[in-house]
Parts: sequence; C-alpha cells; structure tokens
Amino acid sequence: MSSGSATSGAGRVIAGRYLLLHRLGSGGMGHVWLAHDQRLACEVALKEIVFRDPAEARHEREARVARARAEARHAAGLRGHPHVVTVHDVLEHEGLPWIVMEYVTGAVDLRELVARRGPLAPAECARVGLAVLDALTAGHERGVMHRDVKPANILLAPDRTGAPHGRVLLTDYGISVQPDAGETRYTKASVLVGTAGYLAPERASGGSPTPAADLFSLGCTLYFGVEGRSPFERESHVAALTAVVMEEPRPPVRAGALEPVLRGLLAKDPDLRMTAPEAEAALSGLVASRSEAYERTRTDPGSPSPWEAGAGPGGLVPVVAASGARRRRRSSALRAVAACGLGLALALGGVWYALGDRADGEAVTPYGDAVGLGKPLAEGDCVLADWPGGSRFAGTPRLTLDPTCRDKAPDGQVLGFVGAASVAEARTLGPARCEERTRELRDRLADVRGHAVVPSGAGFEAAGRRTACLVLGAHGPLYGPLGERRRFGTPFADTATMQKRDCLDVRSNREVRLVPCGGRYDEQVLGFTRLGADVTLAEARTSSDAACARDVAPRDYGFDPSVYEAGSWTSEGPWKSGTHVVVCTVRRQNGGTMEGTEP
Repeated sequence: MSSGSATSGAGRVIAGRYLLLHRLGSGGMGHVWLAHDQRLACEVALKEIVFRDPAEARHEREARVARARAEARHAAGLRGHPHVVTVHDVLEHEGLPWIVMEYVTGAVDLRELVARRGPLAPAECARVGLAVLDALTAGHERGVMHRDVKPANILLAPDRTGAPHGRVLLTDYGISVQPDAGETRYTKASVLVGTAGYLAPERASGGSPTPAADLFSLGCTLYFGVEGRSPFERESHVAALTAVVMEEPRPPVRAGALEPVLRGLLAKDPDLRMTAPEAEAALSGLVASRSEAYERTRTDPGSPSPWEAGAGPGGLVPVVAASGARRRRRSSALRAVAACGLGLALALGGVWYALGDRADGEAVTPYGDAVGLGKPLAEGDCVLADWPGGSRFAGTPRLTLDPTCRDKAPDGQVLGFVGAASVAEARTLGPARCEERTRELRDRLADVRGHAVVPSGAGFEAAGRRTACLVLGAHGPLYGPLGERRRFGTPFADTATMQKRDCLDVRSNREVRLVPCGGRYDEQVLGFTRLGADVTLAEARTSSDAACARDVAPRDYGFDPSVYEAGSWTSEGPWKSGTHVVVCTVRRQNGGTMEGTEP
C-alpha cells in the first residue's frame, strides 16, 4: 500500500493523539480509519490523504491537500446539523492533513444497504430524501455546493430509539465548493468533478455548480434508493455522462407515489427542475401518508458512538480473466413517523405479522395460519418461503422447513431470537431488535435481507414468547448453512453464502471449500461487486476479475499490488435472479498459497 506515509497503518499514532485501529473504507481522497482519541478516550474517524502514484504525489499534492482543508472547512460550517457528519478538526501530521470526524456507530451507506437488502419502500426513501435535502439546503444557504451527492455519501445509522437506520447523514464534502466566496477551485478546468450517472446535465456540459445541480444529484440518488440502480446506469462512465445529457431516465417501476418527485428533480433544464421547497413539500407528504395515525416528529439526530452442500444448481463457476482485463431553516417539514422503530423495520427489514387468533380448543400455530408452521422455529432452522403470487417479499410467506439445509435450496435460516414480555412488545420492538441481532452477519453477505417472524396473538406462548430472526436471500436461495454454522472443509454450493474475509481452498474450477484463515489457503474474500444487467454469465467469466480489481482493489485492503492480484467467483444463481453479484477475492500473483495474517 502506497500512501502519504510509508508507515501508515493500524497501530500508528497520529499527531501524538489518535491511535489508528482499523480501516473503515476508502474513497477518491484516501482512506478513512477508526481511531481512538487517547486524550478524550473516545472513538473518532480519521480521513487520510493517500497518494497511490508518486507522480500524482508530485504534481497533485498541493491541490489534494487544499481540497482536504476545504472539505473540513465546509463540513465544519455545518457543525451541529443533525444530518451532516460532524467534523471536529483538521490537523497536520508528517506534512499531510488528516480530518478528524465523528465516528457514526453502526452506519451503512445507502449503496450498501440497497445492495444487501434491495430497494427501499417509496415512503422510506422519501424520509431519507427529506434528511439529505435538509442538509443540502443548509449548505446552500451558506453558499456551499456539495457537488457529489450519491448513495455512497449518505449514511444510515441507528438512532436513540433503536431504529436501525433512523439517523440519516450526508458526508464527504471533499469536492464541495463555495463559488460566491471567491474560493479557489482545486480541480482542473477540463476535469469534470462529481460521479458519472449522478452529475447534473448542466455540470456534465461544463456549467458551474449550483443548488439546482445538487438537487438533480439528489433525484438520481432517490431513484437509486427506490429502484435499485441509477437512472442513467450504463456500461461505462462516458456512456453514463452521455445518457445524463442526452437521454431521459429509465421509467421507474417501483417508485409509486415517489415518481412525481423523481420526475421533477430529474428535469434536464435546471430552470424547470423542482425547487427545494417544492421537493420538501412533496417528500413530506409521502412521509406523512405512511401512517396518518402517528404524530410526526423530527428524526432523532442522536446515535450511540461506540454455507454444507454438494454441488448446487449449475455448480460453482470461477471467473478468471487475464491480467489487466479489469436546507438550516426548516419548520416542521422534516419529520419522521413517531413509531420509527416499527415503521422503519417494516420498510427495511421486511416483516410479516400473523395475527389470527384461534377459538378455544383449536390447534394453535405459533405464527398464525398464514405462516403455517405447526411448531415454533428453532435456531439454525433452514426455511423455504412460498410467497403469495410468487413475488418475493410481497405479502406473508408460507414457511416450511428443510431439515438438511441443502436438499431444497433453502431461502434462508433462523439466526437467532429476541424475547418479549407481551404480544404488543413483540409486534412493536421485535422487528427492530432482529435487525440488530442479525446485522453483523448480513454485513458480511452480498445479497440478503433480514426478516422477523412475529408470534400471533394466540400463538405467543407457543412461540416461546420470542420473535424469530431470519436471514433470507434477497433475490434467490441461500443453499446452505450460514455464518458460523458452516463447517470447514465443505464445498460451497453457490457464491450466495460466501462471506467477506472467508478463506478459500480452490480444488478445481468448479470446487472451492471453506477453510480456516489461520492456516494455508488460496484466496480470501474481500467483498462484492455487480456486473451490468446485459452481461451474460459467459461474458462474466472473462470480465469479472477486472471488475473486482476496479471496485474491490486488494491494495485498498493493504495488499501489495506487486505481490497480490484480484480474483473473482460467480455462479448461476446471481444470473438467474438478475442480481449479477460477483464475489471478489485476493490471491497471490504467482499462484502460491496465502497464510495466516496476510498482509
């Protein structure tokens, strides 16, 4: 890993105060670390400037450093805003600036959330949009344009009520600008600043940054949130930019009542584009309609800081490509539903209620007739879900068990339970608690959703006074045991149950086994990426390595690019479901084995 300092890494102390614990992520400006403030005894996030290329360090150093300072200044100007990540300080260490920021415990960005669980419900997407609009408007009133509104720059974190994603935060002011202040722009005039597919057409054509341009990017982001992809998603950055300028967005299919807002924000002509007050009114109406019975209150700004199977359908097919193929004034507009824990879990977590009470003497089903189970679920149970009408996550599914966890390609597994003192408590708190109970595992898998099976009124005692917490495939089966229930040495039936940081023993092009990372292994799973909807499985076999090298680069995880390279695996399941998820790994360039704590 080449960065601002050759000794940069976990365990290092920055400015005599901040102990680096581990890397949280990477972006265009550098790495973000979780660090311990030894003076105040608390955790913070530190952004580090990274120069991967010596030539860039020589020629772009001054501009990159100045941009970091500008980011800190702009974000600090919005300090205290409930929907902006707080910047505490910017400091110099070994000649480079480090930005000290609030560490948001349990946060996940919108891009990751949609990738893992599927698109948001329109009302929930509207709630997120209101929060981001509030943050943007606060910046616009100070003359600061964000210029890079996109799903990856929107964080969702637990709030004080325990709702898993109740807190919404806009982050990364790294390319923001304050044009009316005579501020220097630290980018070349010929270089487009922003993200292809989210850049306003007037910006893509060379125009100046304006509040209207940020609103267009917000429209693209909300489209992604409710549809699962960008309205201008194309096979390349150039094609995406061309589509932004020349083509209309793809017609949304899931947006429902949110569609008029998307249409208004995505108007090509900024003079005809929906304004911030108009967007605020429309989004507020959507949030209010979600539950008219509840009093609307402002979103809580606070948050605590602190696979066994034989060959599955189609088999597992490795994909190996040749090297190189690769707003602060607001009245009551921004308010969420009061019962946020319940409402949010309904929208994001996926939950079904079986409320059918039974007459005395009749057999009681723990979760009601719709679910249909005659006895309570047990931890580790693999389940098959029969969805009404065949549409996944629509309505109440009828559940059956697969005792072997493999014979019928199960849809998911029971990963735990949360107890309750009453039926009312189970119904109101169970879903949110299940979200927390399964969060760690869901974070390690590519395409899953959390679900809660809540006891029926009559079946509360029969269910053991517990809500069952499931993890299901978001778009298809999961094929076998999940998480720690997998046994070392057994082959993966499908890539769906490969987890981040799994170590793999590659036996052949169609057989890969899970092995302990303490010994020798051939590859390690780093993360996931997705290929375009038009990419066939056969084409993926020659392009996935390059996609992983681009999107999940091993060097961003500390692997020396002169020694290690990106690898990838896929199987028929993600292509049958249309998700096109690829598992990205790291391996040695010479084909040798890896061992222990590499790097």
